[in-house]
Amino acid sequence: MKRGIYSNEAGQGTGPHPAAAAEVEHPAQQGLVQALSVYVDTLFVCSATAFMILITGQYNIQGTLEKGNFLVQNVAVATEINGPAFTQMAVSSVFGSFGNVFTGISIFFFAFTTILAYYYIAETNMAYLTRKMKDNTWFIVLVKVLLMSAVAYGAVNSAGYMWDIGDVGVGLMAWLNIVGIIIFLKSKPTISALKDYEEQKKAGVTAYTFDPKKCGVEGATFWEERWNKQQNKQD
Repeated sequence: MKRGIYSNEAGQGTGPHPAAAAEVEHPAQQGLVQALSVYVDTLFVCSATAFMILITGQYNIQGTLEKGNFLVQNVAVATEINGPAFTQMAVSSVFGSFGNVFTGISIFFFAFTTILAYYYIAETNMAYLTRKMKDNTWFIVLVKVLLMSAVAYGAVNSAGYMWDIGDVGVGLMAWLNIVGIIIFLKSKPTISALKDYEEQKKAGVTAYTFDPKKCGVEGATFWEERWNKQQNKQD
């Protein structure tokens, strides 16, 4: 469950960053794509991983918080191991030593792309927060130093310990963002935008348009300018 939430990041507030960089005619289109990604990440990728572990029997079930107290122990371990290790053992039980290499490379690319994505999110957030300053270069450099320090710190600590820290961070982001979503939903701009898109789709339009003010979206300067240009062309 923890890895599933970590993979799709639903409710954490990280989706708007890559979504904002997408080029679409209507924001609801990208919203539907973002929603689909949750199903792909969790129901497909994470479920497939879980089934691999269960089918091959490469797992243990902890009975209590006390170490060594197992309800089911299919894998003899001297110390506590984490989810990726079970996945590696599951693949290796079928493909031999190739499984260890394949899983290790997969985890490397997962970690590498995650670092790039998180840096992009951190830099864009810092750039937005310091946008009114004459020179925000030092803040961007600070983000880079902090990220590299975090990577170095994670490399010299145990995997289980770092996963626990990551879970705490994910939980904090999710709770803070969900509270913000509940407050923001009072104006219901998301539902209005979705209904506007569905109405245009039902009408069979060839090119979608989006009027942010009609849907109750304020401060969407990009969409406001785009809407005004579309109206000027029609006039």
